[in-house]
Amino acid sequence: MAQCVQSVQELIPDSFVPCVAALCSDEAERLTRLNHLSFAELLKPFSRLTSEVHMRDPNNQLHVIKNLKIAVSNIVTQPPQPGAIRKLLNDVVSGSQPAEGLVANVITAGDYDLNISATTPWFESYRETFLQSMPALDHEFLNHYLACMLVASSSEAEPVEQFSKLSQEQHRIQHNSDYSYPKWFIPNTLKYYVLLHDVSAGDEQRAESIYEEMKQKYGTQGCYLLKINSRTSNRASDEQIPDPWSQYLQKNSIQNQESYEDGPCTITSNKNSDNNLLSLDGLDNEVKDGLPNNFRAHPLQLEQSSDPSNSIDGPDHLRSASSLHETKKGNTGIIHGACLTLTDHDRIRQFIQEFTFRGLLPHIEKTIRQLNDQLISRKGLSRSLFSATKKWFSGSKVPEKSINDLKNTSGLLYPPEAPELQIRKMADLCFLVQHYDLAYSCYHTAKKDFLNDQAMLYAAGALEMAAVSAFLQPGAPRPYPAHYMDTAIQTYRDICKNMVLAERCVLLSAELLKSQSKYSEAAALLIRLTSEDSDLRSALLLEQAAHCFINMKSPMVRKYAFHMILAGHRFSKAGQKKHALRCYCQAMQVYKGKGWSLAEDHINFTIGRQSYTLRQLDNAVSAFRHILINESKQSAAQQGAFLREYLYVYKNVSQLSPDGPLPQLPLPYINSSATRVFFGHDRRPADGEKQAATHVSLDQEYDSESSQQWRELEEQVVSVVNKGVIPSNFHPTQYCLNSYSDNSRFPLAVVEEPITVEVAFRNPLKVLLLLTDLSLLWKFHPKDFSGKDNEEVKQLVTSEPEMIGAEVISEFLINGEESKVARLKLFPHHIGELHILGVVYNLGTIQGSMTVDGIGALPGCHTGKYSLSMSVRGKQDLEIQGPRLNNTKEEKTSVKYGPDRRLDPIITEEMPLLEVFFIHFPTGLLCGEIRKAYVEFVNVSKCPLTGLKVVSKRPEFFTFGGNTAVLTPLSPSASENCSAYKTVVTDATSVCTALISSASSVDFGIGTGSQPEVIPVPLPDTVLLPGASVQLPMWLRGPDEEGVHEINFLFYYESVKKQPKIRHRILRHTAIICTSRSLNVRATVCRSNSLENEEGRGGNMLVFVDVENTNTSEAGVKEFHIVQVSSSSKHWKLQKSVNLSENKDTKLASREKGKFCFKAIRCEKEEAATQSSEKYTFADIIFGNEQAYVVEDSKQLILEGQHHVILRTIGKEAFSYPQKQEPPEMELLKFFRPENITVSSRPSVEQLSSLIKTSLHYPESFNHPFHQKSLCLVPVTLLLSNCSKADVDVIVDLRHKTTSPEALEIHGSFTWLGQTQYKLQLKSQEIHSLQLKACFVHTGVYNLGTPRVFAKLSDQVTVFETSQQNSMPALIIISNV
Repeated sequence: MAQCVQSVQELIPDSFVPCVAALCSDEAERLTRLNHLSFAELLKPFSRLTSEVHMRDPNNQLHVIKNLKIAVSNIVTQPPQPGAIRKLLNDVVSGSQPAEGLVANVITAGDYDLNISATTPWFESYRETFLQSMPALDHEFLNHYLACMLVASSSEAEPVEQFSKLSQEQHRIQHNSDYSYPKWFIPNTLKYYVLLHDVSAGDEQRAESIYEEMKQKYGTQGCYLLKINSRTSNRASDEQIPDPWSQYLQKNSIQNQESYEDGPCTITSNKNSDNNLLSLDGLDNEVKDGLPNNFRAHPLQLEQSSDPSNSIDGPDHLRSASSLHETKKGNTGIIHGACLTLTDHDRIRQFIQEFTFRGLLPHIEKTIRQLNDQLISRKGLSRSLFSATKKWFSGSKVPEKSINDLKNTSGLLYPPEAPELQIRKMADLCFLVQHYDLAYSCYHTAKKDFLNDQAMLYAAGALEMAAVSAFLQPGAPRPYPAHYMDTAIQTYRDICKNMVLAERCVLLSAELLKSQSKYSEAAALLIRLTSEDSDLRSALLLEQAAHCFINMKSPMVRKYAFHMILAGHRFSKAGQKKHALRCYCQAMQVYKGKGWSLAEDHINFTIGRQSYTLRQLDNAVSAFRHILINESKQSAAQQGAFLREYLYVYKNVSQLSPDGPLPQLPLPYINSSATRVFFGHDRRPADGEKQAATHVSLDQEYDSESSQQWRELEEQVVSVVNKGVIPSNFHPTQYCLNSYSDNSRFPLAVVEEPITVEVAFRNPLKVLLLLTDLSLLWKFHPKDFSGKDNEEVKQLVTSEPEMIGAEVISEFLINGEESKVARLKLFPHHIGELHILGVVYNLGTIQGSMTVDGIGALPGCHTGKYSLSMSVRGKQDLEIQGPRLNNTKEEKTSVKYGPDRRLDPIITEEMPLLEVFFIHFPTGLLCGEIRKAYVEFVNVSKCPLTGLKVVSKRPEFFTFGGNTAVLTPLSPSASENCSAYKTVVTDATSVCTALISSASSVDFGIGTGSQPEVIPVPLPDTVLLPGASVQLPMWLRGPDEEGVHEINFLFYYESVKKQPKIRHRILRHTAIICTSRSLNVRATVCRSNSLENEEGRGGNMLVFVDVENTNTSEAGVKEFHIVQVSSSSKHWKLQKSVNLSENKDTKLASREKGKFCFKAIRCEKEEAATQSSEKYTFADIIFGNEQAYVVEDSKQLILEGQHHVILRTIGKEAFSYPQKQEPPEMELLKFFRPENITVSSRPSVEQLSSLIKTSLHYPESFNHPFHQKSLCLVPVTLLLSNCSKADVDVIVDLRHKTTSPEALEIHGSFTWLGQTQYKLQLKSQEIHSLQLKACFVHTGVYNLGTPRVFAKLSDQVTVFETSQQNSMPALIIISNV
């Protein structure tokens, strides 16, 4: 339980106090009403005694009573109605809220740091009010009246007579059977006569005389003169008097029963107010009739609320809250005690003292003595006599036992004069005056009697108070009998069915257990009493149980949070929205960020609803936002309900401040770092044979290698333009900015050219989202041409369109869990600084649909064909974090990020804009094929452009045609069958003889100092005017390697008018060419030994050319005709062909080869003299028509092409195509084990036997004329190898080993001649050869492998035979000639 202001030793005496009735005359009531107070209310702040009081117990021992308090109340003859009590308790709880700015306790438990309210004043107020509002019951006397104050005014005509009437009235109320309420402690009730005197208006002498008369009649101990109203109320403003009554009067008085009606207390608003509720879960919210705790679903189920006041747009008209508000409102202007001075306060205080000292306590003391005497006399009687007496006394008992439950004897009633009740009276009286020893003894005795009689209600009451008395006993107290309380609670709840008494029992027992730090037992007790009959009680007890769990020695954090959730749910059902919200917020601290997403969703959803009901709209939006931004594991239907709830709350919030700034929307997610920005127009689609340059677009994926190539090309052309030097302020042109580009500088955009921003959205929900009126949010600082800054800030799409035009996507649909990009455009119409801040849109969802099939394939703009259920307008910022800095030491040791300025372009003045179109551009070529295409240059801007150049890494792939129409037709249609070559007519004598010509590099438009990759485009007058277009032919040659080739063209151009910001612009194009095989040419050159040309003393050369048709009819090619062979060199030229074949068409069909031989001679002196001018001599040898016949769609086309071979070295073969090392078809894996190179210098015997190697060398066959010579002698060499590092003695024995019959057969008629045994010494790793002779007597096949080799180390004695076994026998064939 939470900490309490009062200890349990203070709480219980304050909760159980002597009760005194007050019966006032009308005139007396009028006097007190001048202060806006009743007589009982007038006394309430002074009802606690300021000093100790004493009384004597039955044993005549002095008993001290500390801080005694009495309860004075007006007589009410009707018991308080349950509905009124419920309403009062509800008002008390709702009126007690946590103090604003209260610093909560921080409790650290494990890895939790929780801010928890240390105290729960609403619970203490509830408990205090609950205990004070307990009605007087028959089975106990704690709330019975002990005395009655009879109050009359001194201004009455006959005050003494008025007292008599009041006394008779009191007697009638107490003893007449018509009045069952209120309850009186004993028949002889103390009557105390009080004379009220109005000091400001009354006659003091008369009052005194009346008081004297009263003393004569009632005795000095039984009457009192109370003087009040020492001033008139109109003088109230003169002096500020404290108001001690307000704290008591803010709580509605339980005695005012007139306005209450019996029956259940209606907490929620009228039932017709929820007709137009937003359906939160696709179901209609029903208002439950009857008790509000009639569960139709699980208490914590999200989908449906059992309390209509939980509905998000239900009116917040809680009667409890509103009535309390009205009460406070009505009380704020009222001053209590306006006619009373501080002296009057002291008089009232003194009056209470006098009444207690002289009237009440003597009366209580006397009553205790009387009851004690009865008890003693009862103890003195014999058991049998007492039993008889008991039967006589209890003759009117009416046992009401249930037939089904014999233990249910709670209906047993004792008559008022029953002996058992007398002892209970004495116990209660002792308890009220804090005499706990005597009280416990009496309760214990009464408990036994009640249990014997099976009077369970009476027994439970005695057990309850016996336990409390035992705990409060002074000195060395006996152990707290918790089982008494458990039995009492069980009896009240299960047998007596009295939840009010069970609740009182639990409240007291929990406090007693808490004071002993028995938090676990206290929590179990509190949870046990939660039930369906009272949501408010269950909520408060669950909350206290949660505090028990967190206050344990080892805090149980999750149990705390779970029970706070349960408490919050019950608070919500009870209409206590603020307390419900507080409970959920407290529990959220535990569940937050622990991965319990469903629990978090439930808590946030409830917090959102309660906050909305309490008009805490910002909190509601925040809570619903959390549900949506976390990765939700809810079903699609539930997510849809959350989203609609959020939209509804959000709409209400936005309506409160329609002119306020647009708030941030949580959906969809935006991946800011994936934002891409493109400067320029979209690429035009292909139009027939006319294809636009690829340039840069958002559809292209980023490739770092390609990006580097474009950068190098741009640097190359800039270097050429700036005479070989790259300017220091040069930065590569970037048309598309993304997370890979360098975004550290402000990008440059050109006025009147669109800026496209690609925003990456992701929908984390399973329901689709519909964004409408989607556009960019921006800020613009325009700058005029005079250089002065104009600090106007144009913002949002409502800004003037002459500055920045913005594209608006009317509808953009994102399916559930889909990622999708939106491309939004801005059109700058003025120079200045643009800052793209984010996106602005209406967020909504489509009613009754979770997904739309195929929407992902549609473009971002949609027509308005979807019906929005609800939408709200908001924005999301685009905040891009720059790259991590890692250059300096400081940056490496800390986390710093550089700027990312891709969304902050500077709008510059107009620049020319070039578009390039390619006409008849091929996608497939043969290797070496020559093809003509056209390229068209168009200036689509309002500025002339100049300095057009193109740069490529493959300049050999293309060249621009000349401007001469004769050689190069200017229209594509005219060039359909146009050859790439000029045909020259020659005479017949020139066949197979070279035609000589010469040219320099200048003739080809290439200067000697420039890079060949940078080619100026021959524009007429070098300028392209606005709107003008130029079409030029472009000759293409297929690359020599087959396959797919990417060829990059970079077009460079400048403005005629130099701009300070942008010096040049570029246009990119990537051509994809697929080449297929045609011819392979190989050539070699060698010196000629011919003496035909004696003039050429430098020597002639023979050039051999091999041509192979490697085409396998891939492109429909039938055959190739070799037409011409040309040479180009400064020093050599071809002279003539020396082929042996006749002059005819040289055709090569598929896979055929041809070989040509040419004679080459040095250039003549006249030609060589031109070497200083870098002239090249060209020699052309013509064979006939050079064509490749292609059959395509049964139509014969002719393709032309050429191949080149560069000969640099005599005798070395050169190729027209790059040589590739053909890998073998299959390469075998080779497994090997590295040899152990550490060979021991002294091998072991086993090693030695294998380290001596032998081999025989001899002819495989030998022919011998046996008829001439009978003996055949064959020389044989025996090779001995010492593979060890030691000196070895070797013995070679040539004698046949004839131990087996097989050996005789093999070696039969063959023998070794000469020495048959050799002794040798082989040094380390020495090889030695022995010359032997083998003798054969007739033909046959013989095995020569008979020598036996023995070895030993030089310094050893033992000899071992070598273990070498020949894998094959040494066979020799002896033949006869």
